[in-house]
Amino acid sequence: MLRIHHLPRARGLRVVWLCEEMGVPYEIAPVSFPPNDAYKKLNPMGSVPFLEDDGGVAINESVAMMLYIAQKYGPTPLMPSPVDSRFARVLQMTVFGEATLGGYGNILMGARFFAPDEHKQNWSATYAHERMVRGMQYAADILSDNPYLAGEQFTLADISVGYAVGVARAMMGMESDIAPSLLAHHDRITARPAFERANAAK
Repeated sequence: MLRIHHLPRARGLRVVWLCEEMGVPYEIAPVSFPPNDAYKKLNPMGSVPFLEDDGGVAINESVAMMLYIAQKYGPTPLMPSPVDSRFARVLQMTVFGEATLGGYGNILMGARFFAPDEHKQNWSATYAHERMVRGMQYAADILSDNPYLAGEQFTLADISVGYAVGVARAMMGMESDIAPSLLAHHDRITARPAFERANAAK
């Protein structure tokens, strides 16, 4: 049984959403904020989410969790096989949602919510904002006129990028920086029943 250590609105939403899409059983272990010492002993990084599975599996990166679940509990159309023409696109955009959008988003969130007032608009924050805007435009260009990032079918890429877009909209006030097509994509994927169940999970 998958055990997902999760904090509402945090990156664990990606993992719970994937489980709901695939019909994979899981249980949620709520995490306090800031995480307590017991959690840090379990996950020394202190990051959220954290995934445990049978056989001593322990993972503390949300995209790695998604790839693990898709591979171990698949096959699933959410992760095309390596011989599928969409495979490279899904892999790239799944990682892009965290490595680029999430990475710069972390800097921006830290500056906005934790930095002293005199540092909230420092060079790093300004640069991170510019890179976030560029990254979301890149995602919009990849999306083009398609319903999903890899074409006609919903995949892990949509979950990963969609989560990052949701954070930018809801917590960073960046709606005006996001292309209308990407906003429409976010609205479309978060209307899925699996997302609604995942978003309500505690």
